[in-house]
Amino acid sequence: MQSKFRAVSLSYKNAPVEIREIIALDDAEIHALLLKLKEFFSITDTLILSTCNRTEVYYAHELDLSIEIIKLIGLEKGLIDAVSYLEYFEIFHEDKESIDHLFKVAMGLEAQVVGDMQISNQVKRAYQASVDLDMAGPFLHRLMHTIFFTNKRVVQETAFRDGAASMSYAAVELIEELTSNTYQPRILLIGVGEIGEDVAKNMVYLPEAKVTITNRTFEKAQILGAELGFEVIPFEDCIEAIKEADVVVSSIMKSEPFITKKLVKSLDIPSYKLFIDLSVPRSIETDVEDVPGVLLYNVDNIRSKASETLEKRMAAVPEVERIIAESISEFYNWKKEMMVSPVINKLKNSLEQIRLEEMERYLKNGNPEHMAIIDKITKSMMQKIIKVPVVQLRAACKRNEADQMIDFITDLFDLEKKPENK
Repeated sequence: MQSKFRAVSLSYKNAPVEIREIIALDDAEIHALLLKLKEFFSITDTLILSTCNRTEVYYAHELDLSIEIIKLIGLEKGLIDAVSYLEYFEIFHEDKESIDHLFKVAMGLEAQVVGDMQISNQVKRAYQASVDLDMAGPFLHRLMHTIFFTNKRVVQETAFRDGAASMSYAAVELIEELTSNTYQPRILLIGVGEIGEDVAKNMVYLPEAKVTITNRTFEKAQILGAELGFEVIPFEDCIEAIKEADVVVSSIMKSEPFITKKLVKSLDIPSYKLFIDLSVPRSIETDVEDVPGVLLYNVDNIRSKASETLEKRMAAVPEVERIIAESISEFYNWKKEMMVSPVINKLKNSLEQIRLEEMERYLKNGNPEHMAIIDKITKSMMQKIIKVPVVQLRAACKRNEADQMIDFITDLFDLEKKPENK
C-alpha cells in the first residue's frame, strides 16, 4: 500500500479564537507530538504548524491517521474528549489537496490577512523542528524546498508581499518609518489584548527599539514580555513611562480617553512624541495634536494604509496562484520519478544478479583478461536492455499511467520474488 500525504487542519475559518487557544501547540508540545507520531506510527514525513490562526499536522502514511492525531493533540493539551472538537477540523485525505493547501498556507493565501509575511518564517520553523527529530524524509525535504523557492518567486515576481496589510503590522511599519532617525527609539505599548498582543509580536521586526509593555492584568503582560524579551512595567507606572517614551501605542478598552490633551501638555517634548491609538472607542483625545511636537495616528489612518496594500495584494493573487501551479506541477514530476525509482532499481539489481551468476557459472577459471572484456560487454548489454523499460516507465509517469506500468514490469521480470539463499 502506498503512502499518501494528508493533513489535519484547525484554522480561523472553522474555529473561533476560544477554540484555537485550546488546541494551539507551543514548541515543547510540538516536539512531544512529533516524537509520539514517530514512536506510535513510524511516520517519517511530518510537519506540525501552530500559530495564533491555525494548528495543522501534515503527514505521509499508508493509513488515514486523522482521528488518532486529533486524539494525540488532545492528550498533549490535557483534553478529556478531544474528538468532541472534530467539527472544527478540516481533514485533507488526498496528496493533491494536502500539498495544494500547504502551498497556499505557506504563501499567505490562507492567512487572515492575505499575504501575511510572518507565515513563511513560521513554516520554516515547523520544518526545522521536523528536521531536528529526523522526521523529514526525501519527500518532505523536496516539498519544503520547492515551497521556499516558490515563496522567493512570489516576493521577486509579484506585488503580493509589498507593504503592510494587517493593522498591527501597518502600525509597526509606521513606527519604523517615523523613528528612522532616532537611535534606539523607546516604545511604550499600553494594553495587550488581541490587537495589542499582535502589535507586540510584530515589534520583533524593530530590533533597535527598546520596547516596554504594560497591561491592567500584569500577569498577561509578564508572560508576553518574557516570550518576546520586552521590559514589563505595572499599569500604575504608565504615566511616568509615557513621559519617557518616544512612541506610545495605546490599545486599551475604556469608555473615555485615557491619554488627554491636559496630560500631553504637561510632558516635556524635546523634539517629537508619536501617539498611535488602536482603541475603539478611542483612548487618546484627538486634540493632543495641538501640542507642539505631537503626532497622532488612529485606527482609520492605519486601516486606510493597510486597505490600499490589501487591494494591491488581492490584485496579485492570480499571479501567485499561477506560480504555485507551476511549482506543484514541477514537484509532481519529481514525485512521479520517485515512484518509479524503486522499480528501476529492482530491475537493475535483478538483471545484475543474473549477469553475475552467469559470469560465475561459465567463467570460473577463465583468463582474467578475457573476463574483463566479457564483463565490459555484458554490462553494456545490460544497460541497453534496461533502457527501454526505464524510458517507458518515465513516459508512463507523464501520462499518469505509472501504476499500470510498474505492475506490468514487476510481473514480467518477477521483481517481487525473494532472493534465493546461497
